[in-house]
Amino acid sequence: MTYSDDQWFETTVNLLSDPQNQRVWSVIISLFGDLAQKPGDQISGGTLTQIITPMGIKPEAIRVALHRLRKDGWIESSRSGRASIHYLTEYGRNQCAAVTPRIYAREPASPQNWHVLIAADAHGQAALDEMLLLPGYIAVNRTTVLGTGPKPNKLHDLMALDATNISLPHWLKTQLFPTELSRSCSALLSSVNRIPDPMPKLTPEQTASLRTLIVHRWRRIVLRHPDLPSSFHPTEWPGDSCRNKVFALLDRLPRPKLAVQPETADL
Repeated sequence: MTYSDDQWFETTVNLLSDPQNQRVWSVIISLFGDLAQKPGDQISGGTLTQIITPMGIKPEAIRVALHRLRKDGWIESSRSGRASIHYLTEYGRNQCAAVTPRIYAREPASPQNWHVLIAADAHGQAALDEMLLLPGYIAVNRTTVLGTGPKPNKLHDLMALDATNISLPHWLKTQLFPTELSRSCSALLSSVNRIPDPMPKLTPEQTASLRTLIVHRWRRIVLRHPDLPSSFHPTEWPGDSCRNKVFALLDRLPRPKLAVQPETADL
């Protein structure tokens, strides 16, 4: 089938959209995290409208989402002439920066050393709960966690074991990468595979729309499972194939330079 440029864009937007999980405030965070994360980066309300409305999101919903993000301390807004300008706060930049390495990692993590922590009572379980707030720790069950690197030195209520050669049973692999998450990953992989070729010349706003959609869906997948090497993945886990396809598509959609657009709505 031959597509016009507009038909190709509309078809691709429909393929990459996820109506069940397209919370507008979260889409906006994906957009800023991908395209305007550095200090001084900003996006005008008119440009934001041009990027997001092709996803089937109305300007009214964008306004409500921006209000929520301002209230929650993620975004600040100002005026430049007639245009509204939006940008991440320091808090928003820090939150985005904390997850950026995982979202944009082209290879799964590959730690070589591990340790196991085991609790025997409520005091130990409370200590495990604190450990699980740190990066590099995953829960095996209520009394056991697995961590990367050497075991910590001060663990008064926990048993600690260094481990360099870990064998994972299927039940733990499927616990770490549940069926629902695998389905979401397979759905994204299918969507990317169905994007028609050739890709036409896109406007900067169209490129930003497609990047936002793909980053948003990939972010929702990669941040919902632990950052673990391939040996921890179930045999049927489609994550590696999906990761490769996602970054191949992003490479074809380089980050655009977004000009300030005239206001089309009071955002």
